[in-house]
Amino acid sequence: MINRRSFIKTSAALSAGLLISPKLFAYDKKYIGLQLYTVRDYMQKDPAATLARVAQIGYTTVEGATYTGNEKFYGMDPAAFASLLKQNGLVMPSCHYRLGEEQVNGSSPKGTILNDWGRAVDDAAAVGVKYMVCAFLSVPERGTLEHYKKIADDFNKAGETCKKAGIQLCYHNHDFEFIQEDGKYPYETLLANTDKELVKMEMDLYWVTKANQDPIALISEHPGRFPLWHIKDMDNTANRMFTEVGNGTIDFKKIFKHAGKAGLKYFFVEQDKCPADAYDSITQSITYIKKNLV
Repeated sequence: MINRRSFIKTSAALSAGLLISPKLFAYDKKYIGLQLYTVRDYMQKDPAATLARVAQIGYTTVEGATYTGNEKFYGMDPAAFASLLKQNGLVMPSCHYRLGEEQVNGSSPKGTILNDWGRAVDDAAAVGVKYMVCAFLSVPERGTLEHYKKIADDFNKAGETCKKAGIQLCYHNHDFEFIQEDGKYPYETLLANTDKELVKMEMDLYWVTKANQDPIALISEHPGRFPLWHIKDMDNTANRMFTEVGNGTIDFKKIFKHAGKAGLKYFFVEQDKCPADAYDSITQSITYIKKNLV
């Protein structure tokens, strides 16, 4: 017979099992995202028409590619941009930002992690952004491993501000973070010196692969640390350039089997350069995704 104490112990064990179940952390398959940098030329000319076309192609989420303290979201204030997203049945759970350490015209741009971050967080919350992502470190913003430790401290502080607004801070990698210094990668330094609750990672599967790293190994070493992914494929040439999802050498089917362990919540198609029309490229990518990944 199961007494009350045994029942409580059994329930607790089952609950613990659920907490580590990959299915609990699996992404919602109705969300197929596009990083708007892919269609940046169109967004610059006509954001409304571009978002309408993106939705018509079949994307349900977008990730902002730019935010500045003056222009905010593609020249619109948060309310106007949120309304435009809603009109097209889109949500923007994530947006890219800059560190702001590099000086531009003698000063740090506003709306960056190091300058007027509080206002950027407020604007993000008004649009419904759940993840604020440091998109890139310019060459002057990089440096030694000691400098990356300072950047990690900056991220932790920014992550605290995000947390108060119910937002998660993330960092998006390229390949330069995997150039060793004294036998260590800057990416390892960022992972080790940031609070794993305050700072998550947006794993760019293309750049990790181009840096000759294994995305699955990184996920295994840091489970739950990668709620966001960028997916773009790598062509089968000596230069290993960008190509549409499913048109190259990256085994997305294999990697997506580890989505639960990664803690994946949203993924975004991003193609930095397209061979012809960007709309054609994102259509090809989503066709493959719908058939093979969701």
